[in-house]
Amino acid sequence: MRLNGSQIFVEVLAEQGVDLLFGYPGGTVLNLYDELYKNADRIKTVLTAHEQGAAHAADGYARATGRTGVVLATSGPGATNLVTGIATAYMDSVPMVAFTGNVPTSLIGRDSFQEAYIEGITLPITKHNYTVRRVEDLADTMRAAFRIAQSGRKGPVLVDIPKDVTANSCEFTHKPPELIRTVTRVDQQEAKAAAALINEAQRPIVCFGGGVRSAAGCQPLRDLLTKAGIPATHTLMAAGVLSYGEPHNLGMLGMHGSFAANKAVAEADLVIAVGTRFSDRVALNPAHFGGKARILQIDIDPSEVGKNVEVDMAITGDAAYVLQAILPYVEKTEHKLWMEQIRSWQKVDYHPQDSETELRPHQLIAELCRQAGPDAVYVTDVGQHQMWAAQYLHHTKSRGFLTSGGLGTMGFGYGAAIGAQLALGRDQRVIMLTGDGSFHMNLNEACTAVSYGLPIITVIFNNQVLGMVRQWQTIFYEGRYANTDPHRRTDFVKLAEGFGAKGYRAANPAEFAAALADAMQQKGPTWIDCRIGKDERVLPMIPGGGDVEDIIME
Repeated sequence: MRLNGSQIFVEVLAEQGVDLLFGYPGGTVLNLYDELYKNADRIKTVLTAHEQGAAHAADGYARATGRTGVVLATSGPGATNLVTGIATAYMDSVPMVAFTGNVPTSLIGRDSFQEAYIEGITLPITKHNYTVRRVEDLADTMRAAFRIAQSGRKGPVLVDIPKDVTANSCEFTHKPPELIRTVTRVDQQEAKAAAALINEAQRPIVCFGGGVRSAAGCQPLRDLLTKAGIPATHTLMAAGVLSYGEPHNLGMLGMHGSFAANKAVAEADLVIAVGTRFSDRVALNPAHFGGKARILQIDIDPSEVGKNVEVDMAITGDAAYVLQAILPYVEKTEHKLWMEQIRSWQKVDYHPQDSETELRPHQLIAELCRQAGPDAVYVTDVGQHQMWAAQYLHHTKSRGFLTSGGLGTMGFGYGAAIGAQLALGRDQRVIMLTGDGSFHMNLNEACTAVSYGLPIITVIFNNQVLGMVRQWQTIFYEGRYANTDPHRRTDFVKLAEGFGAKGYRAANPAEFAAALADAMQQKGPTWIDCRIGKDERVLPMIPGGGDVEDIIME
């Protein structure tokens, strides 16, 4: 059948199972939006306040479901406003397809109105990108984009479509979605060699990252820990893969990880790294990381092997399939002495003090967990609150913690929460944790949450300063607080009401508990302005370039 480019666009989206598209219209994508309007029963479109918010919403949709998030923006500033969202997805290996409009092909390169070379701009932050110059190429290019986004190490793909391509016609044939080819076979000799390392170790530890969450499944990791009696620590991107309170879970590793987790890695004789790239927030001193251990690295991306930390053995492949191949050769054991040693380190770890009169971050988060229950999905912005969330949330869902790890994008949270809420349905409890600094960056998306009646609860850790930067200035810059006290007078309760949401203010645990209880009953978005001390710190903390011996715990 003969279809124009806009019709082909919708048909291929439907082929790929797309049910939700985030975006913002503009001149070069009007043909696409007109066709989406005609097909509103097949694909729902969500209008955000800003293209960056749309990109973060597509990202949140993908993180919450494992499916590919889709975003659409017009040319020029519409396209460039997606850049931070695309880069965020790229750094955290999130599957996303970003579609942008462009000026007609005859005007490309002429500095036309709202023209931007978005293919070149996004080249370093995408797995692949395309400019479609012929309508005949549109369908297969779109199909390739979805395949690439979900293949191997997942990530974003951009497809730029000039306006004339959306209007031109050609023959179109439906095709079923191409199966994602995942290598499931693992060399048995490699599996046996890896198992031998595990069996020989007296002080093994697993360090796992976001690659486990995006793998074919998390259960093989749990099976390994149980069978071999191995403790495990995780990066920020893997929070929630192991439920809070699991006996093998030592919590987060790295700059703001627990003393016990960092000490265990320092004293281990084998580090099994699964789906983690050893970033500078984890391996703060790469030359000394796991200095007493042999290191076995398992990663789907061969370019990550040995990139930041030298390893003794590596297996390339999907973490789930690699661990499944290793498991039959792993001996059942308990490592009692090693676990006893770790428990002794846990006893001297950092433990924050409660207060009945002041809001303390750990108490606030504990109350959140108590009222929201084990199935809540938590989304964060970036800053101190993000680290407190990673440290204290009682996770039970492998996709229950959505945060910007690699890029550390302030303003990520509200868009991502919107995407997660729309993906999972209004019956799913979604809670967004943010700081007053982060929230000011993209709080405009409150109008989106209101428009779509999304019951997102936003908890604002309001210390009235840029807390994480201030913490560094306190410790390393002799208290020279350069541009970290913005002297803002924002009334978040009134602002929430101005958007059409409901706002609360809390200055102590009792007020927060009451506000949260009421917010849990609301049908639309709510904000809770939580007043915390400006000198609250994220502890423990290992300074950049240091190791566990340099840890700060008071």
